[in-house]
Amino acid sequence: MMQQKIIVKVEMHCDKCRTKALKIAAAAYGVSKVSIEGTDKDHLEVRGDGVDSVRLTGLLRKKVGFATIVQIEQVKGGNADDGEKPTHTIEWTPLASYYCTPQCPPMYCEVVREYSEPTCSIM
Repeated sequence: MMQQKIIVKVEMHCDKCRTKALKIAAAAYGVSKVSIEGTDKDHLEVRGDGVDSVRLTGLLRKKVGFATIVQIEQVKGGNADDGEKPTHTIEWTPLASYYCTPQCPPMYCEVVREYSEPTCSIM
């Protein structure tokens, strides 16, 4: 059984954001272990079998904020803490402006009166 180890960098400003990100990652299909890593606690490490890393990152962007895939490793066996070496590693170096969410153009509405104000001088 080949498991994946996916490291995703997520903007997490507070404990509430971290909890939300952990819940989203834990609910994804195939995930067996989720943890927060990194010195700034901004990396989410997800382990599992058959995890869709692109979909997971998209969900994190939608629900939490900026998220980008840092690294994906194929790990032998169910436990990578045995000192085994990863069999395959993929690393991404994303472009800074590439991961922006599309903005909808602003919508304007204008009040149009059908009849102008009466300008009769007799009244």
